[in-house]
Amino acid sequence: MADTLTLAVDCGGGGIKAAVLDASGTAHAAPVRVPTPYPLPPELLVDTIAKIATDLPAAARATVGMPGMIRSGVVVHTPHYITRSGPRSRVVPALADAWRSFDMQAAVSARLGLPALVLNDAEVHGAGVVAASGLELVITLGTGLGTAMFHGGRIAPHLEWSHAPVRRSLTYDQYIGEPERRRLGDGLWSRRVVSVVDGLRPVFHWDRLYIGGGNSRCITPSALARLGDDVVIVPNSAALVGGARAWDLPLA
Repeated sequence: MADTLTLAVDCGGGGIKAAVLDASGTAHAAPVRVPTPYPLPPELLVDTIAKIATDLPAAARATVGMPGMIRSGVVVHTPHYITRSGPRSRVVPALADAWRSFDMQAAVSARLGLPALVLNDAEVHGAGVVAASGLELVITLGTGLGTAMFHGGRIAPHLEWSHAPVRRSLTYDQYIGEPERRRLGDGLWSRRVVSVVDGLRPVFHWDRLYIGGGNSRCITPSALARLGDDVVIVPNSAALVGGARAWDLPLA
């Protein structure tokens, strides 16, 4: 419905951002951002989302994007929220147990009193940009590497290949994540991004690759020129716009 407002929440490793948008993706108030609290049991994330919602206009439904493997709104695995103090800190076994099989979608819906949709954050990001034509791959560059794949606008089963090894003992997360960007500088890090794209192209044979996330703006102009015409850099705002558009995606 054209007048339906959606609370879109983008849960990251370092921050949680939310906005209320109409069906066209237009925000009805300035987005709200708070630092991601740690340690972070499921109930605290739900409470944090509810608190943010009180500072925004009322919405008719909610979309939450969060890192990790999410199936039908249920958390199979989430990498950051099971740690003591955030990305790459010590894993807390009790948090890992609390998050495993947690029905985030049901919890958000019950807490807010709204229909809710909970997806992987890269899937929500993709919902904001895909053309729903052919095979479209989305990668987000931030704390680590987020990924999503769409075929004809339908979300494909999620694969956490960001945890697969790409070079020696390094995973994709470790190879092009934020700590390596800070260590290497944008120039050398951008060369790694190009290398990753070149390596993935013959695996997926995508029709279009979208690169988003906060660090997409750090890719150098010379690296951008090498990525190819089948690669599009998209704004990080897609993570919130996708919250509104995700409800219109064709059923998987």
